[in-house]
Amino acid sequence: MRTELFSEPGDPDRPNEDFASVGLPASGQGGSLVVLDGVTPPQGDDGCLHSVAWFSARLGGALTELSVSCRDLTLPEILSDAIRRVADAHADTCDLSHPRTPQATVVLARWSATEVEYLVLSDSALLLESPTGEVTPLLDDRLSRLPRASLTTDAVADATVRNKEGGFFTAAADPSVAGRAVTGTLPRTSVRTLTALTDGATRWVEKFREGDWTDLFTLVRKEGGQALVDRVRRLEAADAEARVYLRRSKTHDDATVVFVEL
Repeated sequence: MRTELFSEPGDPDRPNEDFASVGLPASGQGGSLVVLDGVTPPQGDDGCLHSVAWFSARLGGALTELSVSCRDLTLPEILSDAIRRVADAHADTCDLSHPRTPQATVVLARWSATEVEYLVLSDSALLLESPTGEVTPLLDDRLSRLPRASLTTDAVADATVRNKEGGFFTAAADPSVAGRAVTGTLPRTSVRTLTALTDGATRWVEKFREGDWTDLFTLVRKEGGQALVDRVRRLEAADAEARVYLRRSKTHDDATVVFVEL
């Protein structure tokens, strides 16, 4: 098995709000990967004493532990339990009903000798490569399909589509959101590699249109996650005012790539 993990903050003066891990049980059978993209809140009160980085670390740590040690639980059950665990850790001090309580996108995958399970919530991505080289993107595309009018301001998005029916969902304080995730199970023999990315890395495809998902996967496989992020950074710098890609809210975003060859 070959694994690679690369993560870089969008701003070196701010904490990286992404989280990434690869868990390999001591038994040597199977494993799991976790990638989270913490959602940076707008300026102002979000009802919580804790940072997004704190939340990502807590949730990511819980997902890593549960996905490796609790083989009897499904991935939605693991996400639900992890969200509940983190919510319990700060329910007494923070307003978890606030629409901007700390939250994150989720990619969770787990493999055994016989199958590969996956879960995707919000706009991070998971790419699966088959033994014949075909690349399949597993995406939760609800955010990208929303009308632009619903995302004109943070206030409008929070009131109308964030964690709401007909909108999009992230992992925040409500364990039931696990039931909204894109999930599935495939035979282990049909998957050769997995690549998980936060949207700071998927900009290469989704914002800058430099290639398709197969091109992105090929770049990561041949040159590594840092090579992909370096290319994204150059494209961002050339379009620093985001005039061309108006749905890009930040010049640079935290970017994470995890590559696992089974």
